Amino acid sequence: MQELQAKDILLNQLNVSRETMDNLQTLVSLLKKWNKTINLVGKSTIEQIWARHILDSAQMWQHRPHNLETWVDLGSGGGFPGLVVAILAKADASSAVFHLIESDARKCAFLRNVSRETSINTKIHICRIESAESISADVVSARALASVDVLFDYSQKFLSKNAYCLFLKGQSCATEVKNARDSWQFKFETTKSLSNSHGVILKAWNIKRA
Repeated sequence: MQELQAKDILLNQLNVSRETMDNLQTLVSLLKKWNKTINLVGKSTIEQIWARHILDSAQMWQHRPHNLETWVDLGSGGGFPGLVVAILAKADASSAVFHLIESDARKCAFLRNVSRETSINTKIHICRIESAESISADVVSARALASVDVLFDYSQKFLSKNAYCLFLKGQSCATEVKNARDSWQFKFETTKSLSNSHGVILKAWNIKRA
């Protein structure tokens, strides 16, 4: 997917405002600067950053609950999807808080830098997911982090009663869901990705150990 096509989908299909596009551009500019010294994203993906990272993350915002208050993003890394959905939330005048959990202190410094520059409502947690404080979230998200069964294990202490998980997944999603059935009971649905012909957004809820 070309960068102009990705921006067109953001503007016209996801209805992202010009002001919000400016904030996303701030994220892109800072990421390119920081990525020279910190491996935030693969260098081979920098030239397709709008398609590979921004649009890929932004499409998750469509799947938010109506009454969103708290969003937890696991292994935030370069801020995908955590920073992107927080920027979109700002445009919607949402009061939701976005908790970004990342164990690398340098990446957390980047997350804070972008949060300051874009004035978004984030809380950055420098810790491993396993040692993070329990946060009652409406949504738990992750991208390119772990298999579905492992992500369910990570998510358990963050999921409130009616919460659900949103995971960006590739073509192995169906196999991962099948394997997760060995350890977990859950309901799920998938939505075709706007940015990757082989990708999906996996939404899972009522997650319980089998």
